[in-house]
Amino acid sequence: MKIKKVAIVGASGYSGEVLVQLLLNHPHAELVAVTSRQNAGQTLAQIFPKFASQPKSKTLHFTDPNVEILSKQADMVFLALPHGVAAEFAVPLIAAGCVVIDLSADFRLKSADVYKEFYAHDHPAPELLKKSVYGLPEFYREEIKKSLLIASPGCYPTSILLPTLPLLKAGLIKSAGIIADSMSGVSGAGRKAEVDYLFCECNESVRPYGVPKHRHLSEIEEQLSFAAGTKVVIQFTPHLIPVNRGILTTLYLAPSEHFSDAAGAAKVAEKISACYQSAYANEPFVRLLEGKALPDTKNVVGTNVCEIAWRLDPRTGRLIVMSAEDNLVKGASGQAVQSMNILCGWPETAGLV
Repeated sequence: MKIKKVAIVGASGYSGEVLVQLLLNHPHAELVAVTSRQNAGQTLAQIFPKFASQPKSKTLHFTDPNVEILSKQADMVFLALPHGVAAEFAVPLIAAGCVVIDLSADFRLKSADVYKEFYAHDHPAPELLKKSVYGLPEFYREEIKKSLLIASPGCYPTSILLPTLPLLKAGLIKSAGIIADSMSGVSGAGRKAEVDYLFCECNESVRPYGVPKHRHLSEIEEQLSFAAGTKVVIQFTPHLIPVNRGILTTLYLAPSEHFSDAAGAAKVAEKISACYQSAYANEPFVRLLEGKALPDTKNVVGTNVCEIAWRLDPRTGRLIVMSAEDNLVKGASGQAVQSMNILCGWPETAGLV
C-alpha cells in the first residue's frame, strides 16, 4: 500500500497536536512537515515532549508555512488554522495539486452569505465552496472519496448531527422546535491565552456562552436543512465545563408520530431503534448504547467514537437524544484522519483504533 506524505499547517494548537499524534502513528501516512511561526526551528520533541519516543520527533522541525515548499513535500495537507486564515493556504495548495483537509470553518458552508452572517467578514474564497465536501464520513463517504477539499465538521456540529440526521432523513422527528444543549471541555476554545480560559476562571465553574447565535449554528442548520428538505432553525446553547476534553450534547426533539399510551410509545420507539440501527450498526466510530447505559465523556475521550443513546418521555411526548465525543478527536483531528483514510482507500479505522 503506497505511503502518502502529509503535512500539518498550524501544528502547535490542540487540534494540531492531536493530528501530529495520529499521523506519527499512522500505518500508511508519513508526516513530512509541520508548521508554526512561533515554534519555527524547534523539533517536535522540543514542543511536544510526549512524542519524544518517536524517532521522527527529534528530526522533524517546525517551519514557517510556505505553500510552495509544502506543495512539493506533501501529497496531502491538513489545515489546523483559524477561520479566515485557512482559506489563504487552501487556495494555492489546491492549485498546486495538493489534497486539502481543512479543520477550520472556511469551507463547511455552501453559502458565502451565511458565512458572512455568522463569521462577520466576506468569505475569502467563495469559488471553492461548491467544490468542498462536508467531512462527516457517516453521511458523505462517497463524496469524500472523490474530493480535493474536505471541510472537517466542527465539534459541536458533529455531536448534534450524528444523533439527529438519521431521524430527520427518515421523517421520524419534526424539523421545528429542535433544542440542543451542549457542554464542552476547555480545549474546545483552542490553545490561547485569554482570561476566560485561565484555570482560575474555568475551574469549579460552568457557564453558557455564544448565546443565542453561536457560529456553529450555521453548519448545523445547513446540514439539518439538507436532511429535512426544508429550512431548519434550532435553539442551541453551548456551555463551558471544567474538563480538558469532551463534549456531551442533549437534544430535545418532537416525534412526528403522536403517541398517547404505552402501545403507541412502543411503536414509535421501535421505529427510532430501527432507524439508528440502519444508520450506524456497521459504523466503526458510532456506538449505540443499549439498556440503561447513557453517554459519558470518560468513555470516549482519546477515541474517535461518538456514543449515542435516546429515551422517549411519555409524560412530555418528547424524544431525548444524548451524545458524547472527544472534541479534539471525533470532533476535529480524528474525524479529519478518518476522511483521509476514506479518500485514500485505506481501512477507515487505520491509525484510529
